[in-house]
Amino acid sequence: MEKQQASINEFVAAKINSLKKREDSYSRATLAKLRRGVGKSPGSMPDIWDFTLGDLPESWLSQSGDPTPFEWAAHIAITLFALHQQGKDIRQSPMSESGGSLGSAVRRLISKRGAESESAIKRRFDTVITSSSAEELAYHLRGLISLIRSGDIPLDYPRLAGDLLKFQFQDQRDKVRLLWGQDYYFNRNREDEISDEE
Repeated sequence: MEKQQASINEFVAAKINSLKKREDSYSRATLAKLRRGVGKSPGSMPDIWDFTLGDLPESWLSQSGDPTPFEWAAHIAITLFALHQQGKDIRQSPMSESGGSLGSAVRRLISKRGAESESAIKRRFDTVITSSSAEELAYHLRGLISLIRSGDIPLDYPRLAGDLLKFQFQDQRDKVRLLWGQDYYFNRNREDEISDEE
């Protein structure tokens, strides 16, 4: 699974990097098309196939007509990145940044919004991590990413794609939840230590 996770990370990173290298007008138009794919299933929008399905290894593609975990992971990560990037220059303010997991991004959002917003944001985070299918996960992530976007907090989308891939396998789901939870609470504990030192 680790090799597959690394491969989906690389796939999403390459797609995002390709947008950074293109003309502004092309990048903006592509991101707008990709945003229309948020919350939809992979393959349902022919005008984004080249971006969400193009270049996927053949072994990752569906043979039954039902999207594979790889197709779901790539589609969700890429379309949510487009949502997150909306209104921001992809070169000057990229919303995909190496290292930031979903758990740490949520913690950073709470830090920006203040402790009074923690319970509402944490409830949103909890609905994401308790999802039981790719469709449910995509649905709940949309709202959480919109909140993170409002806080101008970047997220590591290649890493998210790998996490989304693992999340779809029952024997891997709790591992992803644990990592997101650790990042959420580790950053919280770090903030508490810093405030204690001041």
